[in-house]
This record gives sequence, structure tokens and C-alpha cells, in this order.
Amino acid sequence: MFIALMRDSSQRSKGVSSLELPTVSVIIPVRNEENFIGKCIESFLDQAYPENRFEIIVVDGMSEDNTRTIVKEYMSRYKNIRLYDNPDKYTPNALNIGIKNASGKIIMLASSHAIYSRDYISTCAQKIVEEKAEIVGGKMITLPRNSSIKAKVIASVLSNPFGVGGAKYRIRCDKESYVDTVAYGLYKKELFDKAGLFNENLVRNQDIEMNLRLKRIGARTLLVPQVSSYYYARDTFTSLWKNNFANGFWVIYSTKFAKVPFSFRHLIPLFFVLFLVLGCFLSMFSPILAKLYMVVLGLYMLLNVYFSLKISFRLKNLLAFPLAFFTFLSLHVSYGIGSLMALIKLIFVRRSYQ
Repeated sequence: MFIALMRDSSQRSKGVSSLELPTVSVIIPVRNEENFIGKCIESFLDQAYPENRFEIIVVDGMSEDNTRTIVKEYMSRYKNIRLYDNPDKYTPNALNIGIKNASGKIIMLASSHAIYSRDYISTCAQKIVEEKAEIVGGKMITLPRNSSIKAKVIASVLSNPFGVGGAKYRIRCDKESYVDTVAYGLYKKELFDKAGLFNENLVRNQDIEMNLRLKRIGARTLLVPQVSSYYYARDTFTSLWKNNFANGFWVIYSTKFAKVPFSFRHLIPLFFVLFLVLGCFLSMFSPILAKLYMVVLGLYMLLNVYFSLKISFRLKNLLAFPLAFFTFLSLHVSYGIGSLMALIKLIFVRRSYQ
């Protein structure tokens, strides 16, 4: 029944009886996203899902550009788009505002920096209706923000397992599989009644903490690679470093506000940076440690060279090799340094109160 109805709904919602379809609320947190919000909204308006069965909730963190104007232009033409203010400006606050005002039985947490394949909502919602999982999302394809070789390299690194780890939604995955997390997932709304809303103390990585909380109450997460989101990556080393540093910082600093808000894999960059610093220092006092340090560091460099060469060959550009090598290193070190700074801050703050 669900599949048949979805075939009938391909012409948007013209005369389609779709009462059997679950209602979906798409929540999009934004702040100063005039360059992306239009494309994002358009990708939802083009969904193969009846317009009378889903709504788009844009939660704006008091944008200072034309974001609100663009959203209001769409609101004047489409009845299923709503705009809410987020005076606190942070993402978890925006998500909670959206969830509280959502009328759908299914919640989709989206990003304004992405666009979504036409069957994204219909396919993911179908899996939830079939009770295959309580959370469902597709694979994320990272796109360069512009045509420069630097932007293409950064996008390639952010799609590479050596760069971003084993998150299946970021790398090639051809089969449906149960995973720890997905990007831009659809959630049964009742999950937030059981697990609670997002922790508003977590400026970053609130999704990591939420996914772990949902996993503890038994929620299953399904990756459906047949559908895709397309994410526009950052295009400068400075913005990449700042974003990754903040992610690394908050994955550790989150422990101040939540119990075990991360998985072990999120600590690997911290261990890498500690290895670089402590290993270099201890090597001055022990020839054995110095040899071990050089072996491990050499292995990392060889892996970096290998994956950087692969990116260079794929992009057919010699300049891509040094750019990829630097991007991998920057990605790992910035995240690790962020985590180290958070660890130092936590220790310092705790001691100051003792």
C-alpha cells in the first residue's frame, strides 16, 4: 500500500489521497545561510511525498543576511513551510524548538548545507512504517563548495575513511545496514518523548550524545544507501580547521554536561596528538622509545601518502597530492588539539573549585 501510494504521489500532491502516509516534519536549523537555504528548501519541495503530509520547519538563529527573506518568500508560495526564531542561536536550541512545534509523527533533522534526493523522505519513512528501524537515513555524498582544486580535495578527504573514520554514511556502502548514526535521519517522534530533547548545553556534537542516548533505550538506526544527501563541504583550510577544532573540543567538553557523550572512536585524534607531543618528548630520553616513535609516525605518514596519492590520481591533478596530505594531517591534528584543550580546561576548572 505504501509503495503504491508513493508512486501515485510523484506528481506532488495533486488530487492524491494520502491519509495512510505518516506525517513528516522536516526541521532545518539555520543562521546566515542565504547561499544554501534556497537549494535546500527546493530539494524538499521536489520530494516524491505529498505536500499535505509533510511540513518544513525552518528555525532561524537570528540571521543577519537574507536568510529570513528567502524563507519568507517560499512561505508566501507554500503552505507547508513555517519559520521560528531561535534567539539562543545554537543548533540544539533550534532542534528543540523544531521538535516542540512539529506536528508530524516522524521528525527529520536536516541541514541547510545539504540537498536531498527526491525519494529521501518516502524511502526512509517507508522503512520506519515497516518497523525495520526507529531511525533511518541515507548516505551522505560530500561535494566541493566550488570548482577549485582545494575545494575538491577537501571534499575528497571528508569522504575518505582515513580522514573521517568508519562512519558508513560518509563512505561507500552499498547494502542496508544497522549503524550507530546516520546524517539527516528520520526519527519516530515518540523517541524524543522517551529519551528527552537535545542537551542545550552542548554547543557542538549534540547529535553524538543524542544518538548514544537513543541507542541506550533500544532505538535501532538503519542506513539506506539507496537514497542520498549531498553536503557542501567547507572550501578553506582555515574554516576546516576551526570547525574540526570545535568538534574535537566539544566531544570532550561535553562530559561536563552529559554522561559518556561520545564513543571510543572519537578519542582517536586526541590519542594521536598526545602521541605526537609525548612521544617526541620521551624520545629524547630513550633510544628504544625514539625508534618506536619513528616507526609509528612513519606508518602514519605512509598511510597519508597512500590515500593522498589515491585522491590525486582520482582527481587527475598533481597539486592534489600535497593538498590532500596537508588536509588529512590538518583534519586529525585540529580535532585532536581541540580535544586536548577541552581536557586541559576540564582539569583546570575542576581543580579551581576544589
